[in-house]
Amino acid sequence: MKTLIIAAHPDLGVSQANRALIDAVKGEQGIFVHDLYAEYPDWNIDVAREHRLLTEHDRIVLQFPFYWYSTPPLLKKWFDDVILSGWAYGPGGYRLKGKEFMVATTAGGTEKSFQAGGDNWYAMSEYLKPIQGTINKCSGVFLPPFVVYDANRADGSRLQQEGRRYAEHIRMPYRVLVH
Repeated sequence: MKTLIIAAHPDLGVSQANRALIDAVKGEQGIFVHDLYAEYPDWNIDVAREHRLLTEHDRIVLQFPFYWYSTPPLLKKWFDDVILSGWAYGPGGYRLKGKEFMVATTAGGTEKSFQAGGDNWYAMSEYLKPIQGTINKCSGVFLPPFVVYDANRADGSRLQQEGRRYAEHIRMPYRVLVH
């Protein structure tokens, strides 16, 4: 299985948590890391290249820090520019049909804070519904997300552990993830 990780961190080089996740899979066969902010510092997204990357891979991982209950702005622009009617959905839009999509995100809050009644009011799965809805609209398969909670307070040892857990999660077969 060919996996595309679309990393959308505004400064991946200084990120401890997102960098640990990328470091855990870097160089692995069948995994391609695509850093949006490094690739498009001018925010001019090469739509044809993005379409080619999406069609060449079986599983797409959207990796980003969870910002104000959403994605970083370049990832939102990526969705707007790349996921097009007639290509990804709508009449003639079949190119993402059956592709597996997964969110991998890092959150500053604890897992308990992302539960109904917690400090953030809702579960992480509820905050990810717009992405899930987009993938569903494109006839893609939305897989269970990978979340690192309390990422701001994680030390190096815990981040290495999360990196190993991440590498295992994104390689896990569909039938195991959705049992």
